[in-house]
Amino acid sequence: EPMINLGTYKVKTLSDGWTVKTLDGKASAHFEHTVAITNNGPVILTRA
Repeated sequence: EPMINLGTYKVKTLSDGWTVKTLDGKASAHFEHTVAITNNGPVILTRA
């Protein structure tokens, strides 16, 4: 899962066990696709 950060790559996980923040607090973005593996090859399910 690629992450694009405006600042540092260093992160910390918050006490909720889910939220991840960069140590410098700058903006970040996360991107991913869901892929199904079929007999005819991969299908990207989240493609618009």
